[in-house]
Amino acid sequence: MNKTAAETNREIAYQLSNNLSRLLREFSRDFERRIWRALESRGYPDIRPSHSAVFANLGLGAVRVTELAERAQVTQQAMGKMLKELERLGYIARCVDSGDKRAREIQLTERGVQLAKDNLAAVTDVRNYYEQKIGSQELAQLETQLREGVGKLQLDYMPESWVDTPAPRA
Repeated sequence: MNKTAAETNREIAYQLSNNLSRLLREFSRDFERRIWRALESRGYPDIRPSHSAVFANLGLGAVRVTELAERAQVTQQAMGKMLKELERLGYIARCVDSGDKRAREIQLTERGVQLAKDNLAAVTDVRNYYEQKIGSQELAQLETQLREGVGKLQLDYMPESWVDTPAPRA
């Protein structure tokens, strides 16, 4: 049986909009939107989703701009622009690298540490919401499978602190 052009187009459209990439993106977008709303309500109207490229890739301790840009998969210029903005807002400090005086290390300020704590609280709230909608066991299973999958991909730009971090509560 031959398909009509409309049937073929519907099939293609379905495959393009219902694949792993799209599902992961929509899940991620919803999760992040909820976090940004929570952060805004907690007194951070100046923090934008693009700033997550910095915070999600800091890892533990000080890090250089080049490392951050590589981990976030953005240009050094784009990362530099975000860092200048976050420094102006008081969330990070760029200090001289003790090992290489030409380089700068990025560190959270006191205000940046408080933002990180509030962000973790927002993540917990969003995760709790998802547990209510999806189920605790299902969400934990999804998270474990994604973590294992990412680990098997051996992504070289992931911060060391992220790779060996134990899974959150189930």
